[in-house]
Amino acid sequence: MTGMGDVDRNVTLAAAAIREADALLIGAGAGMGVDSGLPDFRGDTGFWKAYPPFRGRRFDEISNPRWFRADPEQAWGFFGHRLNLYRTTVPHAGFGIVRLWAEEKPCGYFVFTSNVDGHFQVAGFPEDRVVECHGSIRFLQCSAACSSEIWPADELAVAVDEETIRATSPLARCVRCAAVARPNVLMFGDSQWVERRCAEQEQRYATWLRKITGRRLAVLEIGAGLAVPTVRWECERAGGTLIRVNPRDSEVPVGGVSIALGALDAMLRVDRELRG
Repeated sequence: MTGMGDVDRNVTLAAAAIREADALLIGAGAGMGVDSGLPDFRGDTGFWKAYPPFRGRRFDEISNPRWFRADPEQAWGFFGHRLNLYRTTVPHAGFGIVRLWAEEKPCGYFVFTSNVDGHFQVAGFPEDRVVECHGSIRFLQCSAACSSEIWPADELAVAVDEETIRATSPLARCVRCAAVARPNVLMFGDSQWVERRCAEQEQRYATWLRKITGRRLAVLEIGAGLAVPTVRWECERAGGTLIRVNPRDSEVPVGGVSIALGALDAMLRVDRELRG
């Protein structure tokens, strides 16, 4: 178990690594959004607490593209509820703190996130500095994958019955074939996700990584869990000094820095160390 003395020491180490870095990679999982008030889907109990009508069913069962064919009102009830929640939730102050650190780096920065809420862009991170490896709920595609077309969900309004989590408004439709549209999000068992937008993001990210070869890189991983470890793998693969912020799964490889705190608490403490 990590003691408070370990946390204090590791906050100091993390601040030193960020201060000395030429470039910053920010990796973020679901834990980044918890301090904004977003639900924690960790385990079935967390999912059921957020969505009581789905008790007895797993998150990976509901977040599945088959529902857009079998029961589109349920599918859009779930994703429409999430879209409405993400739109009305203000990203916590930690986003702005990290953005200020990133903007000070002479070789720039990139965000690599599995979150689909678009909150990094809402918090002021430029679109061309973000990789959303699981897509974004703020964009749509055809549920039948009739083309590689992706379009913004800016004009989409989804009315949801809070008791049943079912959509009660007309369903979004594909701009090409008029089939039911779906979020451009990578779901479980998803062979029809249109990854074109994500691929373009990853290409920009790969170009940046090549440009910073040989530079001092700090990798700040925040709230990335073990259930779907895409962000953790990428942060370990990128090289540089890994700083892992996670209140539960904070173990790090040799040479890494572990901060067993929530996202906002960790950001505030590291920022005080940096500014102090």
